[in-house]
Amino acid sequence: MTIRTVGIVGAGTMGNGIAQVAAVAGLDVVLIDVTDAALEKGVATLSKSLEKLVEKGKVDAATRDAALARISTSTDYARLADVDIAIEAATENVDLKLRILRQIESVVRADAIVASNTSSISITALAAVLERSERFIGMHFFNPVPLLQLVEVIRAVQTSEATASAVKALAERLGKTPVLVRNAPGFVVNRILVPMINEAFFVLAEGSATAEDIDAGMKLGANHPIGPLALADLIGLDVCLSVMDVYLKDFGDSKYRACPLLRELVAAGRLGRKTGHGVYKY
Repeated sequence: MTIRTVGIVGAGTMGNGIAQVAAVAGLDVVLIDVTDAALEKGVATLSKSLEKLVEKGKVDAATRDAALARISTSTDYARLADVDIAIEAATENVDLKLRILRQIESVVRADAIVASNTSSISITALAAVLERSERFIGMHFFNPVPLLQLVEVIRAVQTSEATASAVKALAERLGKTPVLVRNAPGFVVNRILVPMINEAFFVLAEGSATAEDIDAGMKLGANHPIGPLALADLIGLDVCLSVMDVYLKDFGDSKYRACPLLRELVAAGRLGRKTGHGVYKY
């Protein structure tokens, strides 16, 4: 199938980023969230992102204006009735995602694809709650969505070949590079990345080095573009914690135990850039 209209549930960091790249690619976008305030914040964020791209000469003003005109917002799931694909982009909470996916399926067309942007939760388990599970797939974008090229495309046991092909083609139209991966907790990139971030918190908690020196060490010694603790602030410490908790539960291996310091910072509301304070202050 050819995808022309994209529905996105969740106007936060990932949702508004997906909305931006879809609109720039010429697709019509319906952005859904629970409050008008959340939607206004999401649109303001992607508008600012587009403006930065204009300033850097990566897109022109006409492209920016056309992209913004393609995005409509609503708090009503019924607005998803005519989309070709609906992407769930809510926070990494399995019960929330299951509830949203059921709501999506209740309103979209029978031939529409439903996708989840989960970074760690089993796509097969999510598919199991849907009646048309063959049209469900994982479509894991990376933050910041407008800048990072990778999309992990994860097939559930139930996912049809036609669904996988359509989503791979969509990722390419969005200017991304899709990689097909087997369904497993964390898939590929986050299975490696988030435990590394968690280990950096253990090193910090043990006082082996300062946050600045840990990040400098990984940038200069491992050629990483950003240190693991600064990356945690960018991702969101709450997201990192949720992912580690999923790994611990699904793998049953103590090596995925979240660092107590990470858990404590989340309990304190120090979630990173989105709250102005995580490991670092912003």
